[in-house]
This record gives sequence, structure tokens and C-alpha cells, in this order.
Amino acid sequence: MLFRQSIIIVRPATVTDEYGNEQDDWGPAATRIPVNGVNVQPQGGSVEDTDDRQVTVTGWRLYTPWRMDLDLRETDRIESDGMTLQVTGKVARWPAPGGGVHHIEADLREVD
Repeated sequence: MLFRQSIIIVRPATVTDEYGNEQDDWGPAATRIPVNGVNVQPQGGSVEDTDDRQVTVTGWRLYTPWRMDLDLRETDRIESDGMTLQVTGKVARWPAPGGGVHHIEADLREVD
């Protein structure tokens, strides 16, 4: 019952800037992969001080159901419920007894 949300995995395209450096491009050239049947839940938050203001960072966690693996990378973003979320850290792939993936979990944070 919990796994009824849909998300879009966003994988950036790579562009070269005027100095020859490769940059991530999250615009129309990025690859978008729709995924159904997952769960995204709030996971607490924190306050970070910047030079001119305090910023509240909301954490989220993505869960997949049993036996569902995703092509999700730590460099990807997720679009979910009108938010853009960045994958933070490694994607946890929990092993299933007998082989394969039981489910995955990924920590996310909102991107401005």
C-alpha cells in the first residue's frame, strides 16, 4: 500500500563551458526516467547558516518495494510531487536472500 508514488529520475547531460570544463546540464538535454510504485517520505531537516540568511534543508528518503531495483546513481536527481530532490550519498541496495536486490533506499534533499 505504501508504494504508490511516481517519480522521475533525472540524469544530467554533460556540456563544456567556455573554459573547457565539463558541467552538468539539468535542462531539457537531461535524461528523464519515469518510475512508478515507490515511496518518498520526509526524513527530518536541518538549518544551515549562509552568509546572508538561514536555509532550512529538508531531508527525504526514497524506498522501493521488495525486489525492485532502480538504475539510480548518487549523481542523479529525483522529481517528486513538484519538488526537485538531489540524491545524497550512496544508493543502498539491500541484498535479498538467495541473490538479487531486496529493495533500495536513497537519501535525498531538496534542491532550490
